[in-house]
Amino acid sequence: MNFLQDLEARRSALLEKMRSIRSLERGTITEQFFHRFRPGEKKARRQGPYYVFSRREGGRTVSRRLTSGFEIEQARQDVQAYKEFVALCQEFVEVTEAMGRLERGDAELGREKKRRRLPSSRMEK
Repeated sequence: MNFLQDLEARRSALLEKMRSIRSLERGTITEQFFHRFRPGEKKARRQGPYYVFSRREGGRTVSRRLTSGFEIEQARQDVQAYKEFVALCQEFVEVTEAMGRLERGDAELGREKKRRRLPSSRMEK
């Protein structure tokens, strides 16, 4: 197998992994506590934890409380799946760029070309 075929096989594998993700969500899960004073008590009692899923939509933060253990676990799995999806997308971009460079015949696959040095700001007089 040549290098281009290896890249094509990697690209197909990445697409298959992306396709296998069945559920994902952008956002974060936070643990919150509340402090409440009860009548006759001098010190607040800490209540919680409460779990909240938050994400940005249209410039605003949208949140929802996760009430059951199932909801919390599902949200954690979905957030993790989103992170994996983003990593797969980044790798897909890198592989596709490499394929394009190889197909165009760029000899310096993956390496930056040498940059021309600018004249020094200190000139001898």
